[in-house]
Amino acid sequence: MRGLLITLEGPDGSGKTTQAEALVAYLRQKGLQVVMTREPGGTAISEQIRNILLDKQNQMMDNMTEALLYAASRAQHVAEVIQPALEEGKIVVCDRFLDSSIVYQGIARGLGLEAVQKINEFAVRGCMPDITFLLKIPPRAGLERKYNQGNRDRLESESIDFHEQVYQGYQILEAKEPERIKGIDAGKAPEEVHLEIIRWVEKKLKERGKS
Repeated sequence: MRGLLITLEGPDGSGKTTQAEALVAYLRQKGLQVVMTREPGGTAISEQIRNILLDKQNQMMDNMTEALLYAASRAQHVAEVIQPALEEGKIVVCDRFLDSSIVYQGIARGLGLEAVQKINEFAVRGCMPDITFLLKIPPRAGLERKYNQGNRDRLESESIDFHEQVYQGYQILEAKEPERIKGIDAGKAPEEVHLEIIRWVEKKLKERGKS
């Protein structure tokens, strides 16, 4: 039986990585086989592309170049890590995936939803998330968290207007795909967010006969 692809999305500073790590720990305690990964990245090739994308020295990067690099990183990631794990029946927990490209490049960069979706159709080759958790936090609050951590990357250093568009883009996707995308208030305590994620995951596991 095909495994389960769980993705976590949200604005910068929403706590995706923290929640991904907590979810992976929970699932492994249940004795399930879990692969934790991230985007951009997840493979040696994809991590090299990540370095190009997030390097603050690359301020002149064209928007379409950015979109294509994300898709290229994702194509390698799916082929080398995600799809093989799913075929082995494993659970894959991924910090960002396709939805990030749609909102960051399609909406915030103005390339258009259809254009970015088409590019990524080639990249993912039908490999779509079974459930996506959208951690919702106002952009200013999320960016304040990132500022406190220091060392912001190229995209985190974008204007507040850019991040507002990203946030609005995520809400558009949530409204379009409520069955897959589950919005969660990331302003709550991390423990509360974790419990809400677990409730949805347990429901999905029961549907798959994995609980």
